[in-house]
Amino acid sequence: MTAQHGGEEDESLPEAFWGVARQLRHLSRETLQPWEITPSQSRAIDVLTRHGVMRLSELAERLRIVPRSTTEVVDSLQERGLVERRPDPGDRRATLVALTEEGAKVAVAIRSARDAEAERFFGGLGEPDRDHLARILSQLRRQSHAG
Repeated sequence: MTAQHGGEEDESLPEAFWGVARQLRHLSRETLQPWEITPSQSRAIDVLTRHGVMRLSELAERLRIVPRSTTEVVDSLQERGLVERRPDPGDRRATLVALTEEGAKVAVAIRSARDAEAERFFGGLGEPDRDHLARILSQLRRQSHAG
């Protein structure tokens, strides 16, 4: 299966997909640059925004990264004043992670910048194409999680 790509040679579906993925990763890094936030840090902020205060272990699960990497992400966000660690009242051995007020402000700013980024990137697609692409990507994500 090939995809038409302007005047360039036809490319396979995987080539087209990975080409778009590379473009999106590059755009994401550019979008996060004003806050000097890495994609991993941004994902952690997003998870904490959507799900609230949680244990480090739960954050690691939601980010699908090893606990050691999660600790490094949280350490860097804590140094910047974007998250704080709190004792878990239900388990003195566990630590909770929460966004600070500044972290919540940064989360809103990043979300706004990402929405604008997505509008620029996907703006050339009509609403039916956007809906169709969203359905396809959701289906692929469900398939990969089921396997």
